[in-house]
Amino acid sequence: MKEFLAGAALLARGLGQWRRTPGAMALGLIPGAVVGLVLGAALVGWAILLSHVVDDWTPFADGWAPFWADALRAAIGAASFGAALFVVAISFTALTLTVGEPIYDRIWRATERSALGAVPDSEYGFWRGVGDSVRLVLRGILVAVLAWLVGLIPLVGGALGAIVGVSLTGWLLADELTSRSLSARGLDRKARRAVLRENRARALGFGVTTQLCFLVPLGAVAVMPAAVAGSTLWVHAALGETPRPATASRSSATQPTDPAR
Repeated sequence: MKEFLAGAALLARGLGQWRRTPGAMALGLIPGAVVGLVLGAALVGWAILLSHVVDDWTPFADGWAPFWADALRAAIGAASFGAALFVVAISFTALTLTVGEPIYDRIWRATERSALGAVPDSEYGFWRGVGDSVRLVLRGILVAVLAWLVGLIPLVGGALGAIVGVSLTGWLLADELTSRSLSARGLDRKARRAVLRENRARALGFGVTTQLCFLVPLGAVAVMPAAVAGSTLWVHAALGETPRPATASRSSATQPTDPAR
């Protein structure tokens, strides 16, 4: 639990980047707002059509007693809307990171400099980011299907489906959000996953907290810049990279650079 909470705290620490680079963080709201409007409209449309879709899925229940037919359709409707929420949360992250690549790259670099004083040399690359985003969406759809199936379990399905969906989606978000910083350090996909597994509880704490914020109306838009900054700080903690002291940061800014160094 301690490591889980430590991961959640890193998202809160990401909010501190607003104090250091407010301009870049403010720009980070724009891609999320655009993508959020599109996905929000799709989610509202799904909610409006859902009752008709569920009726089309369950014609066999027309001859049932009204109580059992309504109970079945309510369970399917709730599970279907919950699954759509998870797909939207994953799609939001993937699309926002792709659309806002230059902006989030700027936030990442600013966080690296403010925390460590330098930016790793290895390039993340636009097409690598697109590939990661596509894989994220596909894995998110599988999670949504699993959460939907669990949600159909009588009585406890709703709660279990929510727990499964939030946990697995949180893991996927942690994987995607940390990929930039880990890749910039020369780690391939296999090595990145190994780092996440070694810090499983902390990754879940960060990812689940981010996911829960994304489920709050407008939360995804507001939290996305902090999630990018927080994921960078997560990598520093996972790899044991020591942040430079704030006093040293201020003094180094005022001292001339030795050309021989």
